[in-house]
This record gives sequence, C-alpha cells and structure tokens, in this order.
Amino acid sequence: MSDLLALAIHSSASDLHLRAGEPPLYRVDGRLIRADGPPIRSNDVFDLIQAFTPEDVIRIVREVGQADFGFAFERQRFRVNVFRAEGEWGAVLRRIPENVPTLQSLLAPPVFYGLARLPRGLVLVTGPTGSGKSTTLAAMIDLINTERSDVHVLTLEDPIEFKFERKQAVITQRELGTDFLTFADGLRAAMREDPDVIMVGEMRDPETMEAALMAAETGHLVLSTVHTIGAKDTVDRVISAFPRGQQDNVRAQLASILRGVISQVLLPHASGRGRVAAFEIMVGTPAVANLIRDHNTHQIPGVLQTQSKEGMCTLDQSLAERCAEGLVTFEAAMERAQDIRELRNRLNALTGGKRVGK
Repeated sequence: MSDLLALAIHSSASDLHLRAGEPPLYRVDGRLIRADGPPIRSNDVFDLIQAFTPEDVIRIVREVGQADFGFAFERQRFRVNVFRAEGEWGAVLRRIPENVPTLQSLLAPPVFYGLARLPRGLVLVTGPTGSGKSTTLAAMIDLINTERSDVHVLTLEDPIEFKFERKQAVITQRELGTDFLTFADGLRAAMREDPDVIMVGEMRDPETMEAALMAAETGHLVLSTVHTIGAKDTVDRVISAFPRGQQDNVRAQLASILRGVISQVLLPHASGRGRVAAFEIMVGTPAVANLIRDHNTHQIPGVLQTQSKEGMCTLDQSLAERCAEGLVTFEAAMERAQDIRELRNRLNALTGGKRVGK
C-alpha cells in the first residue's frame, strides 16, 4: 500500500482507485490512468483497504455500505471513501494538497476576495463532485486567517481536509463522526461556541440547510457547498428541499442573507499539466434578492450576463476569459460551455476576432 500511495504523490495524482478486477487507477490532470501490472484480486483489495482503514470504519462499511474518513501518509493527507459494490470492497483516495491554497493560486476573480471579507451572510460554492469546491472554500478561509485577527473561524468537515495553522484568526476544525454526529447537530452546537465564520463542508439535507440559514440570519458568515450546477439551480434546490408550506419563508430568508453563489468546473490546463477552474458567479444584490423573493429565479441567468460590474458572470463568459488568457483550449471550453455560440462570440470580443476554433 505504501508503494501505491507514494506513486500517487510522485505522479501528482488527484485520486487513487482500488477495486477488484482492475489494476490501481490514478486520476492525473482529470484523466484516469491504469497502473502497470495485473488486476487486483478481490481478497487483495480488502487487505489493502485494511492497511489504512480504522476498524470502526470497516464496521460502518459492513453495516451501511460506505464510509468517509481522512488519514495522512508521509505528511500527505488523503480523503478516503471506502465502499461495497456488488459484494466487493473498493476505495477511492483523494489526495489533499500539502499547502493550503490561496485565492491567488486559484486565479480567483476579485469578487471572491470581497465575499470572503463579508462580516455576515451565506456564500455557497457549488459544482459537481471533484470540481474543487473544498479547495475554493479553503482558500477563502485562508484569506480570512491571513487578514483578520478578530474572528473565530469554526469548520465542520467530513473529513477534515486542509489543516489550517493559525496566522491571524482563531480556527477550530471539527470532524463529522468524531466531533459531531450530523452537520445539523454541528451547526446547532457551533452557535454556542462564539464563532464569527462557520464553514460547513456540505449542505446535504433540509436540517443542515435550515441551521445554516439561521446561522447566517443571526449575524455569522456561513460558507458551504451544494452539489448543484449553476446559481439558479442552487437557489431552487435549497428552496425545494423544504416542505411546500415553508418555501415562501425560505425564499424570504435566502433573499435577505444570500451574498453569493460560486458555481465552478475544472478544465485541463492548455499546457497539458494541471487543471484550471472556470466559474459562474452570482452576487446577492438587491436585484437578485427581489428575483428570489418574487419567484423569478428563472431570470437569474440574464442578470449574470449583464452585471459584470458587480462581479457576476456566466460560465461561458468565464470560459471565454480562460481561453483568451491561454489557460485552456477552445476545445476544452466547448465541452463545458452552456452555449457554444455565446462562448465563441465572447471569445471573439476578447481576442479582437482572432480565429478561435472551428
């Protein structure tokens, strides 16, 4: 197992997959690559998993089919999901970068800094699995930790990924299953621990959403993630998670506390090494608040197109900028574009009409 982990680190793989009938699989720059060698036998997969998985986690997997946890190998942290599929054991190990990322290193636009510096409200980072949501949240926490000595930052994570060392802020990191039972329980307990900023690893259910909304409403800055794509769908998802009789109240809450939605995707870097994020960004302006309150979230995409002065942008606008900067290829951008014609027009405007692809 040590050799497999060492290879993951040496090759800068983001993930290591272990499953019966396949050789070890490494995800490098977004692509799965099979390691040299024979497929792993069923019994050997379990032996490998046992080598790094605590007994209590093994027991949970036997009972419910899967479990998450974190561990370190030679100072390198991994986030792990161990699971059963068709009676076989498997695991996916996500490598966590050794250094806490900065917004600058992520090439984040200026509006990210403004959102991280807010004294209160709700900021959501969304996107599919593996799109870098946790990395973006960590970079925002790092900015707060660098700039503010007068705040207590409390994180609720599953599991703890980046380890924050104190720079200016006081930081408390708590882990699901070890320090609290559910995100909703952790949020309710957090309210008694005098936090200024609360980072919630994921808003998975109505109970967590309700607690997060209340925390933001009572004067805290709450940062969290949702598995949605796009600002409109994120707002709609949060509202629809509640019973119909509560939805108007949730709309009013969101309208008053939602400060921003960042929806992101990762694309291969044009150089062939590494990946680059592109973003759809919604800022909680009075106009956006009115759309949420008045059941007009379908108009949000139009607002994103026209409110660049507020820091907003559509995904296609962000993709065009990444292409114009030479960070991603037009072909890669097309695969993620919502409207290829819009992407092409935006890129032509940015590059003065230079040829940008077929």
